[in-house]
Amino acid sequence: MANELSILAPPRGSRKKRKRVGRGPGSGHGKNSCRGEKGYGKRSGSKSLIGFEGGQMPLHRRLPKRGFKNIFRKECIAFNIEDLERWGLDSIDPDILLEKKFIKKIPEGGIKLLADGNPSKAYDIKVHRASKNAISKIEKAGGKVKLIGREEQN
Repeated sequence: MANELSILAPPRGSRKKRKRVGRGPGSGHGKNSCRGEKGYGKRSGSKSLIGFEGGQMPLHRRLPKRGFKNIFRKECIAFNIEDLERWGLDSIDPDILLEKKFIKKIPEGGIKLLADGNPSKAYDIKVHRASKNAISKIEKAGGKVKLIGREEQN
């Protein structure tokens, strides 16, 4: 049992000899050192560029480009009046939404109230943005909507 450590060996095929290039014609890797004849890949310092396909038009240039992605877009979290009914809260502001874990973080675009649904009671709401229709529905039910700026929130 104690002598088994002395006979340990790696599994067959797990260890491979290093390819020794440029050591003469007898090695099989002499003369051109596995780099082929002439050309860019033969030279020292040659690296294949990402997307380079040997002079063929690269895939990213062959595919059609469509659409537009606005890099200045600000994501916002939107919720409806019917969500207020479901949550059962009387007042809403970003801190309450974070505390109750309805949202994970306040996004750059803020929080927006939308008008889907009808309020059954008066709500006191503080949000960054709200649709005109949502504001009128909340005020008709006796509630109020206050729009807050990003600097007030921070």
